[in-house]
Amino acid sequence: MAPTDSVLAGWFEQHRTYLWGLSYRITGSAADADDVVQETFIRACQHAPASLDNPRQWLMRVAVNAGRDVLRRRRRRGYVGPWLPTPIDTDDDNTLPSYEPVVEGRTLEGRYDLMESVSLAFLQALEALTPTQRAVLVLRDVFDYSALEVGAALDLSEVNVRTIHHRARRAMEQYGRRRTFPSATSKARANAVLIKFVELLSAGDVPGIERMLAADVKAVTDGGGEFTAAVHPIVGAARVAKFFGRLAASRTGLTGVIIRSVNQSPAALFEFESPRGRRPPRLLLSIDVDADGLIRDVWAIANSAKLAAMETSSDGAQPT
Repeated sequence: MAPTDSVLAGWFEQHRTYLWGLSYRITGSAADADDVVQETFIRACQHAPASLDNPRQWLMRVAVNAGRDVLRRRRRRGYVGPWLPTPIDTDDDNTLPSYEPVVEGRTLEGRYDLMESVSLAFLQALEALTPTQRAVLVLRDVFDYSALEVGAALDLSEVNVRTIHHRARRAMEQYGRRRTFPSATSKARANAVLIKFVELLSAGDVPGIERMLAADVKAVTDGGGEFTAAVHPIVGAARVAKFFGRLAASRTGLTGVIIRSVNQSPAALFEFESPRGRRPPRLLLSIDVDADGLIRDVWAIANSAKLAAMETSSDGAQPT
């Protein structure tokens, strides 16, 4: 016997935000997270037992396996150039977004806290993992589930979960060496650096841009095959500075730049006049800054589907 409509409505109200946050971290895509949550509740309507002691556990199991299926399908289709996560708006400072799971006034946190685990740096690092490794790492190290609970969700033995978890952590070692712990101070520093970076871009000051970059800086651009973008990451201060100098020189018709909070980090949203050829009408630029205030990662997203939810706001800073 299936749950009643009122029971399902209660589950949706209570667990939807938690499932969305989990699904977004599993897939790195806001649209896919929406689909996974919808599919989870469709399956609940069709297959959930009428009485569950822990409905969240049942729903989590459905969602995380649906998220793994999404990753497998996406990787089979392939992607032109590097794949970056869908950016999400986090402009509401000092609070977690409404989709974050909170229990009794505290966030659920493991090895990575919720703010860090929604960052572009973390989500991109997860792309190096297999779908199962990614699910295990997110469940164990972000949502703090036990190996036994993860095994039950993924139909794996506890021993297998521990083995997969160990391999996933090894694959994340490079991220760990470059890891930035989110704080109000680090966010303010990154915001000031980003504004200066945008000013130098606008001035076409390539030497000035290079002085802002760490020696091992890496830039990743995502055009999704829709617009021209670098098909491989660009590494090194001189190469990255020259790339963005050329990019700034080629982008005419700029109508505005707005500084936003995206995935808990500052980002610049560039708006252009109607596109011509393979030039995007919008470009989102986000950075990661090291302890010395130098930029060590740059992410540029031009894929229009990924930027569809980014609204223009007149409240943001607008450097010239």
